[in-house]
Amino acid sequence: MGLFDRLFGKKEEPKIEEVVKEALENLDLSADNELALAEAEEVPQEEAEVESSEEAVFEEEEIQVTVEESTDSEPVVEVQQEEVPEEENTELLETVEENSSEVLEAETPQAEETVQEKYDRSLKKTRTGFGARLNAFFANFRSVDEEFFEELEELLIMSDVGVQVASNLTEELRYEAKLENAKKPDALRRVIIEKLVELYEKDGNYDESIHFQDGLTVMLFVGVNGVGKTTSIGKLANRYKQAGKKVMLVAADTFRAGAVAQLAEWGRRVDVPVVTGPEKADPASVVFDGMERAVAEGIDILMIDTAGRLQNKNNLMAELEKIGRIIKRVVPEAPHETFLALDASTGQNALVQAKEFSKITPLTGIVLTKIDGTARGGVVLAIREELNIPVKLIGFGEKIDDIGEFNSENFMKGLLEGLI
Repeated sequence: MGLFDRLFGKKEEPKIEEVVKEALENLDLSADNELALAEAEEVPQEEAEVESSEEAVFEEEEIQVTVEESTDSEPVVEVQQEEVPEEENTELLETVEENSSEVLEAETPQAEETVQEKYDRSLKKTRTGFGARLNAFFANFRSVDEEFFEELEELLIMSDVGVQVASNLTEELRYEAKLENAKKPDALRRVIIEKLVELYEKDGNYDESIHFQDGLTVMLFVGVNGVGKTTSIGKLANRYKQAGKKVMLVAADTFRAGAVAQLAEWGRRVDVPVVTGPEKADPASVVFDGMERAVAEGIDILMIDTAGRLQNKNNLMAELEKIGRIIKRVVPEAPHETFLALDASTGQNALVQAKEFSKITPLTGIVLTKIDGTARGGVVLAIREELNIPVKLIGFGEKIDDIGEFNSENFMKGLLEGLI
C-alpha cells in the first residue's frame, strides 16, 4: 500500500452491530409516543379516579408507617441554624467555587501532545494557506483549459513547493486530464493531492532514520547564522539525555562569542558538558579536544556546532574540510551525520542555502526549524525533489521538547489533511 492510500485511502466499513445500534439510537419514536398518549386519554374518567384514590390510600399508609417508626426511634434534637446574611453567603459560595476550581486545575494536568498533534499544530499555517488558495482556485474555474494549468502552476510556486516541482506536477496533471478526459476542475482535486504525495514518496526510500552507532555517534551541524542551529542542538541534547544517553557538545563557532555563550547556556540548562576554546581559536582545535574527551569519557552522542558564514564561502569550505579531517583522525568513519539547519520561514531561500551548503560539504540530512511560525512548509517538497536530501529532524515550536525525528507520513498528513 502506497503512502497516499495509507493517508487518504478508504476508511474501514463499520461493523453491522454498530450500524444497527446507531440506527436504533436515531430511530424516531414520536409516532409511538403520540399513539400511547391518545390511548391514555381514552381511559374512562372513573378508572382514573379509582387509580388516584388507590394512590392516595397507599401514600396515607406509607406516611403512617413513617410516623410510627420515627416515634419508636430516639428523640431528635433540633439545632437552629443561624441565618447567614445574603452578601456573606454569596462571598462564601464564590470562595468555595474558586478553591474548587484551583484544586481541579491542579489535579488535571495538561495532556501531553502526541507526535501527530505536534505536526498538525506546527503545519496549521501552511495547511490553511495552501488549502485556502487551492479552494479559491477551484471556485474560480468552471472548466479545465490551458489557463487552468497556468494558474495552478503559479499557485504551487506561491506555496513554496519550488519551480521544478510546480512545473513537473502541472505537466503530469495535463497528461492525467487527457487520460481521464477530465472536464471539471474538481475531478482533478484528488489527483493533485495524490501527485504531491507521490512526489515526496518517490521510490519509497525515505532514508529518514538517524544513523546512531553502538559506540560514539558524531553529529556535525552546519547552517547560516540565525536559522536556529544552536537552539536545535540544545533541544536535541535534552532529548537524548532524557533517553538515557551520555551527551557532549562542542562550540566550534569560535568567531562569534555569542554562539559559544549560547551553547554553553544550553549545556548548563540541560546539564551536559560543553567543550569550548579561547576566543578566536582555531575551530578544528576545539573539535579535536571535543573528540578526544568524548572517546575518553565514553560519550554516546557528540554534537558539534560550526560557523555559518556562507558569504565567505571559500573560507567556510576550508574550515569545514579541516574539521572533517580532524574528526576522522580520531574516529575514521565519523561524522556519522552532517545536518544542515534550515529556517522553514525563509521559503525558497532555504532551498538556495541547501544547494550552496551541499556544494561545500556532503550533507546526510536536514534539520527544519521554525515550521510552526510560517506558511511555507511546502519547501520540504522542493528540497526532496531538487536536492534529494532527506529531512531528518523537525522543530515544532519554542518549547524545549518541540523537536523530533522527521516522519514523512505525519508531515504529509499534517500538510494535506482536510483538502480532499
